Amino acid sequence: MDIKTLEDLISSKLGVMLYFSGESCNVCHALRPKIKELFDASFPLIEQVFLDAHENLEISVHFQVFSIPTLIVFLDGKEFVREGRNMSLAQLEEKLDRVYKILAS
Repeated sequence: MDIKTLEDLISSKLGVMLYFSGESCNVCHALRPKIKELFDASFPLIEQVFLDAHENLEISVHFQVFSIPTLIVFLDGKEFVREGRNMSLAQLEEKLDRVYKILAS
């Protein structure tokens, strides 16, 4: 995946979730399945993209990701939510729920 492909995806989809993680990050590995489960169940129209921040350094820098895990959600082509290491999935769901339902209807 490259920056152009991601930018095209972000501009063409209702929503895109980027999850930046790392191979040696235990928090990243613990959160990933929970985030996937949340988005599959509550936000199925949001495209999910999982990236290793170290393997995709150019993309990480482009999106200003300097710590992991970092989750960025774009809705209607614009960054809507950015969460870092100590994210609450309940709060994330609450932030996205209303706007997602409006855009998806």
